[in-house]
Amino acid sequence: MAPALPPFAAWRFTGAVDGFEVLYAEPGRLRGHTSAVEDGQPYAVRYDVRLDDAWRTREARVWSDTVAGPRETTLRSDGEGRWTVDGAPAPHLDGLVDVDLEASACTNTLPVHRLDIRGDAPTAASAAYVQALDLTVRRLDQTYRRRDAHRYDYTSEGGFAALLVYDDAGLVLDYPGIAVRHA
Repeated sequence: MAPALPPFAAWRFTGAVDGFEVLYAEPGRLRGHTSAVEDGQPYAVRYDVRLDDAWRTREARVWSDTVAGPRETTLRSDGEGRWTVDGAPAPHLDGLVDVDLEASACTNTLPVHRLDIRGDAPTAASAAYVQALDLTVRRLDQTYRRRDAHRYDYTSEGGFAALLVYDDAGLVLDYPGIAVRHA
């Protein structure tokens, strides 16, 4: 079993996004803030993700502020793969148990904690993906393949691939082209 998450962590975004993320972690809860500029568009995102004891997302509240104005959305899950978005059923998310926030490096910890990823075969870990600028929620197909206790090959739709490096608690240290742990 991995050690408990630290009470906080921070990442500096690298590559296409210039910005910073701060996470506050406690058992069953990840809350944080991101401020960034991507393709000349600034955004600030705040999130509060609630998890059950098996690391399944039960609720994710996300607020975004952009030049177009503030937005917010709430995703809720029964933990078995059925979701609502802002109170309405979201059948396009059926079967998913994780949330993945475009504006966050921390949500890549969820499948690593929840799944028993072993062997050479990639493990599917598709997620309910919340986009930063407009809070659109869609399915994101992705996989993880464990290389060792701290390194995972990650792929997502569209051909993105990276070797993610994690700390002992299962938080990302290095997400090439996306973020590097600062604290």
